[in-house]
Amino acid sequence: MPTHRTTTSRAGSAPIRRPDRARSLLLAAVVVAALTGYASTPVRPASFSGGGPATATTTPPSPEQTSADVSVDAVLAGLDRRAQVSQLFVAGVPLDGLGAGTAVVGEGVGGVFLQGRTTLAAPELAATTAAWQEAAPGPDLWIAADQEGGAVQTLKGSGFDVLPPAVEQGVLAVGELGALADRLGAAMSGAGLNLNLAPVADVVPPGTEAGNAPISAFGRQYAGAGPAVAAAAATMADGLASHGVVPTFKHFPGLGRVSENTDITSDVVDPVTAAGDEQVTAFADALARTAADPFVMTSSATYPRIDPEEQAAFSRAVVTDLLRDRLDFDGVVVSDDLGAAEAVADIPPGERAVRFLAAGGTLVLTVDAGLVPEMVDAAVARAETDPAFAATVDAAVRTALTAKAEAGLLG
Repeated sequence: MPTHRTTTSRAGSAPIRRPDRARSLLLAAVVVAALTGYASTPVRPASFSGGGPATATTTPPSPEQTSADVSVDAVLAGLDRRAQVSQLFVAGVPLDGLGAGTAVVGEGVGGVFLQGRTTLAAPELAATTAAWQEAAPGPDLWIAADQEGGAVQTLKGSGFDVLPPAVEQGVLAVGELGALADRLGAAMSGAGLNLNLAPVADVVPPGTEAGNAPISAFGRQYAGAGPAVAAAAATMADGLASHGVVPTFKHFPGLGRVSENTDITSDVVDPVTAAGDEQVTAFADALARTAADPFVMTSSATYPRIDPEEQAAFSRAVVTDLLRDRLDFDGVVVSDDLGAAEAVADIPPGERAVRFLAAGGTLVLTVDAGLVPEMVDAAVARAETDPAFAATVDAAVRTALTAKAEAGLLG
């Protein structure tokens, strides 16, 4: 999510294994060059309004199923339609009321998000998260937090380092930053968490820091230039992943140029960023540099030079055309908060979920767990009457469960 207040592949494609590092870096260079070539050209928005149908881009399945494919097929066979759709939701559990977590888990959600701040010791938190995993009626859960550093650090109890803000992390030597990331991954894993909604890959241009409310106001940026941001974000991602904690690059296509915070402000607009902007190429570079299989979180701002009509979370031009097709990302796309954020307050909750999934998203994050039933109902109902949307949902469920299989959450 944009602030410290709460937090914060290809949906229709068969999973593609990450290439080796040299090939990845070459791919990043090609993608960056291609994006830069049309940096000033707006992406033509899809003919989509009010949560209308969208079909995810597909590629032919591999003739040889992987073990993850087999696991996903087995799990899908045991889930009814509502249970499948419920896997596409990550719901908030307030850290000052962890007892509510059991009821949230009982809804069959795909994961939970630890909302707020806590000084609970790691062993105590581990006992709670283990109980949630036992109570889950379906596959094991994603258990997530915002563990960035500085003002945005969810877990501060015994067993967790007090982390400096990213702006200070970014000036550490590579080895020091790698060691910090390794400790962070070990601490989160030891407490039963397997998903970090970090690191931030947004680029705040030098000289504009004072006017950037969601990122630089809290020192959440690693640097003021895309390559340095990408390198630091990839280092953090690798340290997390080495302990089985999935990292999340956020907030695509970048919150480094906006002045307002989408958690507490509506109609946040970035009028400058285009498809080839450094905001975007930093994500491409970070994805290529990391050895992990990260998630990517979308922002809830609007980017008129990419899509003049839709907020990024609801934009097929942003999620499918740019992130999935042009940056060739076919992993999990998670939303920023679609529950309590002011940026989406004027949209009915069910429509928020439908529009995000239709755009090509995978996991709907809502800090307000009470909205999950309404959101699931809306997605199920839309799928029953719209074959194209149903196919998009099927692809998203498979993407979500494939990520769980690769994380060891399907048994």
